[in-house]
Amino acid sequence: MELQVRLLPTIFFFFFFLTILQHSSSARILTVSKPDRHDYAASARWLVSQNIWGVLSTLSIDHEGAPFGNVVSFSDGLPEKGSGIPYFYLTTLDPTARNALKDQRASLAISESPVGTCKSDPMNPTCSKLTLTGKLLLLDGGSEEAQVAKKALFTKHPEMIDWPVDHDFHFFKLEITNIFLINWFGGAKPITVDEYLHAKSIKVASLLQ
Repeated sequence: MELQVRLLPTIFFFFFFLTILQHSSSARILTVSKPDRHDYAASARWLVSQNIWGVLSTLSIDHEGAPFGNVVSFSDGLPEKGSGIPYFYLTTLDPTARNALKDQRASLAISESPVGTCKSDPMNPTCSKLTLTGKLLLLDGGSEEAQVAKKALFTKHPEMIDWPVDHDFHFFKLEITNIFLINWFGGAKPITVDEYLHAKSIKVASLLQ
């Protein structure tokens, strides 16, 4: 009887811990195959494939063209089938979409930090960061590419499926014209858009629930 009483706190905390794991979205095991850092194009594609959000910057129509950065979700394709082209599901109720419809110039900044493979400060050069600059283009809702974007986004972000239909959401893509990558010391790494788009297929992280 005395032993059972002493074990009660241990049993309680064990089941409490299991409950937290069951209901925590951060309780997933992430396995990542990171490319060789000297393969710049593959490294850039890997960052895009592994991330699900970034900071999308446009030129504000409300603040005389000042840069406006906004945290957004994105996807470049289905797992292990990413194209490297970021797709977005944006509402015109938000400044980002309205800005892009007026001036298409935009950039998307992402970091290795959220992926979990970098333990340094996000500004440390060994913690990779990428900025894709180009044009934020509205996709024709009836186009084949819009369907590609829809499948890519709704697969990685299933919550989007239930977002309000009366909020004027549309599919956009970033047409890339410039790539800025830091993945080690020595400054930005040289990558052309063609090299980036034709990089070897990147194996997307597997998530074990």
